[in-house]
Order: sequence, then C-alpha cells, then structure tokens
Amino acid sequence: MEYTFWPQMNRIAAIVPAAGMGTRMGSNTPKQFLELDGVPILIFTLRRLATSPLLTEFWIASPEENVEALSERVGQEQLGRPVRVVAGGETRQESVGRALEKISEEVEIVVVHDAVRPFVTREMVERVVAEARACGAAIVGVPAIDTVKEVKHGGLPEDAALITATIPRERIVLAQTPQAFSRRLLREAYARADEDFIASDEASLVERLGNAVHVVLGSERNLKITRPSDMELARFYLGQERKPK
Repeated sequence: MEYTFWPQMNRIAAIVPAAGMGTRMGSNTPKQFLELDGVPILIFTLRRLATSPLLTEFWIASPEENVEALSERVGQEQLGRPVRVVAGGETRQESVGRALEKISEEVEIVVVHDAVRPFVTREMVERVVAEARACGAAIVGVPAIDTVKEVKHGGLPEDAALITATIPRERIVLAQTPQAFSRRLLREAYARADEDFIASDEASLVERLGNAVHVVLGSERNLKITRPSDMELARFYLGQERKPK
C-alpha cells in the first residue's frame, strides 16, 4: 500500500538508542559497533532508515565516550538531513529520554528504532508513521508462531521454570521497532513514568497512560541482533538481498 504524506506536515524525528553494551554477544565491542557489510551495524541501520524521506532528522543516543567520534563518523554519511549524537544513559529508557528532551516542539512524530535492527525498510517506517498519525501511537510487530507459555521461576533450579498458563497465540504479538508516537504523547509518557518502572520499549510507557497503541505488520527479517547467531543470520539475509532476481 502507498501512503501519501503532504509536504506541509511537521517534522518527523528518528531516535536511535545505541548506548547499550550488548553483553549477550560475548564481545568486548558493543554490538551496535560490530561490523555488518564492512560498516558498524549502527551505520548500516541508519542508512536503511534514511531510505525514508519522511524522517527529517536523526538523534543517536551513544555511550558518552563515543559521542565525539560517532558524531564525526555519521557526518561522513551525508544523509541530507541533520544527524545529532547525544550521550545516552544506563538504560534504553534513559537514552531515549535524553534525546527526546532535545527534540524541537516543531516535531510532529517521533520514531524510535533499535540501532541493531539493520533490516528495517522504508515501507515499515511509512506504515508505522501513518498509523501513529491516525491514532497517536503505533509499533511494528509480528504474530507469534510458537506456543507461548507463562512461567514462574521461584523455588526451582536456575535453568528450570514452572508453567502457570498457556497463552493463545492469536493474542500474542512480538514487538519490534520502529515504534512511532505523537511527540506530545511520548513526552507525556516519559514525564509520568515511574522511576521504579524500567520499560523495555517506548510502547510500554505509552500503554501505562491508558493510551491505545496500534500494531502494524513487521517482518521476521527485521531481526534484532543480540547473540552471535543473529550475526550469522544477518549476513545470510544480506546475501539473499544481493542475489540476482
């Protein structure tokens, strides 16, 4: 489906949280700086996001010690729109919040995308933005394929758990990014976030306000690189993209 976006619409800012350490990769290099196709995954992801002309500016939340070097590196990309690097925090929530504070009130929609989801497409960005404009908040997600079990761990060995319920698959969606929100709504969600509540994504904060969050279809290829096996899969997907059609 094609979406039409009129030029008089306000700006759309993309926040890319990239301050995590990625300990599950088993590497001393944070996963967002590991190389895919000869460039850091973060840069690969940024290039893919930039295929959408809807995004008028980028904000990257980086480890504080990398801000200067990363600013210089992303400046070499010549994306034709502003790219700013800010110091992130100890959590994703804090990193996104720091970038969000700096975004102008002229911005209409804020899109948040994981630095380590390099196979985001222009179509995903445009679908989630269109839905956010319609309802205020939207995410990309995919239906669950496996049977989903609710479990508890108390009183069992560390590598074991007790099943407490089976959740019907038709009620489950696996959340991905990009996630898109009205700037005002996302700022309100952050302003009212409880310090004791650490959200794993931005939609969780918006949900706590009682605001509806819609889901548009993502893709299994929109993987989040977290473990070494994910890098192997990413390289496979890249090879598939380059095969003659």
